[in-house]
Amino acid sequence: MPNSFVYNNLYRWFDSNRRVLPWRETEDAYCIWLSEVILQQTRVAQGLDYYMRFVARWPRVEDLAAADEAEVLREWQGLGYYSRARNLHKAAQMIVANGWTPFPTRFEDIRSLPGIGDYTAGAIASFAYDQPYPAMDGNVYRVVARLLDIDEPFDTTAGKKLFHQQIEKFLDHAHPRLFNSAIMEFGALHCTPVLGDNCLSCPLQSVCLGYAHGTAELLPVRKPRPKVRDRWFTYHIYLNGQMVNDQMANVFTLIRKRENPKDIWYHLYEFPCEESDSEAPQQRSGLTSNSEAAFEFTHVLSHQKIHARYIIHKVQKMPEIPGTLLIPWEDLNEYALSRLTLRALDKLRAALPR
Repeated sequence: MPNSFVYNNLYRWFDSNRRVLPWRETEDAYCIWLSEVILQQTRVAQGLDYYMRFVARWPRVEDLAAADEAEVLREWQGLGYYSRARNLHKAAQMIVANGWTPFPTRFEDIRSLPGIGDYTAGAIASFAYDQPYPAMDGNVYRVVARLLDIDEPFDTTAGKKLFHQQIEKFLDHAHPRLFNSAIMEFGALHCTPVLGDNCLSCPLQSVCLGYAHGTAELLPVRKPRPKVRDRWFTYHIYLNGQMVNDQMANVFTLIRKRENPKDIWYHLYEFPCEESDSEAPQQRSGLTSNSEAAFEFTHVLSHQKIHARYIIHKVQKMPEIPGTLLIPWEDLNEYALSRLTLRALDKLRAALPR
């Protein structure tokens, strides 16, 4: 496959179709790093606001390093995959501790940061410093799989090695920043998971083996996904105080921080919770005798399905539950809450006892 043909047609397409995005208009490695971490597992439309808030609040890596983890998690709230935020904070502290400010320039140093894999390191090195490293995100895997008709799962060790060997052959070493930007955008906007009629107008159609063999729509191939695990959580929302005109200004509640680093929502806050391995959650003795309302819903994560039930208790005296904090209800927004808890708060008003 002639690389010059791919470059010329890809760059021409990119020049006409590229989106104007703030991290594309800068060579600041810190800002590029922020964008890459935020956009892992996150669509551009959702991640843009988070990126703008992070840059405004912590414009330099030293600012982010000096922040409390709780502040970073609070700003990240709603994006999910919170290990990204914790690693972001740890990496900023590591950069400052090693004297790599404003940001490391060597690929090996970038790759050594918490939460940074080959893809993110390659993206930062190429976009910030125009160094010849590939940036293999999901969009690029899809484009390469279709161009070369590769049916090896791209998310296995063997598959990643094969794809990296192939992208190294494609990489425009004279213009790595341009090449990586163009092929990523091409996968995001044109060579999309559902192709429709896009193949008919594809600038790379004449060299695409997936199109020639009729397999493009089937590619790329993933390894089988793990079975989704069902979990049943029963949350207890304790309310102490008097609502005034449906406002919670004089009401207190209990929350707790999740402390298991191997479980979901580590270091995020939620209401006191009991977990069961069945559809009939076991209740701690006495906890439901004063319940006044309840609601439930299902929350789906990548490998887990949470069946959440919320029981509301209006109490004269708060129960003593180890590990909980007593806070004014109106201060809830000061804590980093799990997405499940945010959904529950949206549903809570309709369920509140009057």
